[in-house]
Amino acid sequence: MPELTLEAVRHALSFVEEPDLGQDLMTLNMVEDILIEGRRVSFTVVLTTPACPLKQAIHDACERAVHTMVDADAQVVITMTSRVTSLRTGNAILPGVKNIIAIASGKGGVGKSTVAANLAVALAATGAKVGLVDADISGPSMPTMFGVEDARPHVFQGPDGKNRIQPIIQYGVKLMSIGFLAPGENAIVWRGPMASSALKQFITEVDWGELDYLLLDLPPGTSDIHLTLVQTVPVTGAIIVTTPQPVALMDAQKGLQMFRQPQINVPVLGIVENMAWFTPAELPDHKYFIFGEGGGQRLADKHEVPLLGQLPLVQAVREAGDAGRPAVLQDVNSPEAATFRALAESLARQVSIRNNVAPKTNVVSIKN
Repeated sequence: MPELTLEAVRHALSFVEEPDLGQDLMTLNMVEDILIEGRRVSFTVVLTTPACPLKQAIHDACERAVHTMVDADAQVVITMTSRVTSLRTGNAILPGVKNIIAIASGKGGVGKSTVAANLAVALAATGAKVGLVDADISGPSMPTMFGVEDARPHVFQGPDGKNRIQPIIQYGVKLMSIGFLAPGENAIVWRGPMASSALKQFITEVDWGELDYLLLDLPPGTSDIHLTLVQTVPVTGAIIVTTPQPVALMDAQKGLQMFRQPQINVPVLGIVENMAWFTPAELPDHKYFIFGEGGGQRLADKHEVPLLGQLPLVQAVREAGDAGRPAVLQDVNSPEAATFRALAESLARQVSIRNNVAPKTNVVSIKN
């Protein structure tokens, strides 16, 4: 058995692989502060996201490596922390934001905003710093879903002398929506350039500060809003929300293909299948596939992207959104809360993989 030394511990940990990234912890620089005091060895493992679903597996693998390869009787103390990865270093716009995630759908009514709200809250609950832009200018819903309909953002003068908007903070998430600036009962009738200008203002003039993830809840379809986003900031990736029914899948495919166009070239992180089935409260073991079955998986397989999660059609989720407290917060032990937490972990995992293997996304330049 090797002597309990710094070199021996490093060697042992070089055999512990980060399952998603396919490399060992030492190569990935995920181990810090190794300290040996007698028969006690301590170190810190820096995960790529606080939402890492493999945290315990990596912890146990590190402990096993030291006991197997160095000292079976050593006291191994492991601190698990995280530092979200990013490819957005040195960006003039949103320099403190590590990852920008577009949440899109081909058509309306598939629950995209519900998914975005619960994803943001679930990520924030893991300890991540999260912001959410309600980019559906004509149909803003986040003020209602977060219970802040009467909130009004504060405008202040930044160090550069320019006015900045302070986002609303609710449930640990920084929020910005046109709904904070216009009465909820009034219709917002804007031409495309006006809506695009509003989105650009939400990105460039809001004081977002330091964020691990900035989610953008985009309007349905493929429009000026989508082009404005990719022309303003480099987007880490997009997720596509759909229901299993063929008409929704057809439109979702168009949204996916938009991000994959060569001149846009935004990685698609995965598919979310919402309303995958319905289970009545009185029949918890029954599943009724109201909108069809397996459509999200077929779409994911066809385009070789992950299926991030399947979300059932649950009355409590709708009620939670209407009540201004997303379902992931209502009952932390409920199946729907667990489903949204798992979805957040899947998204965080795909962001980490994307940042490790895919090239940096650039701002899009499209000439008319």
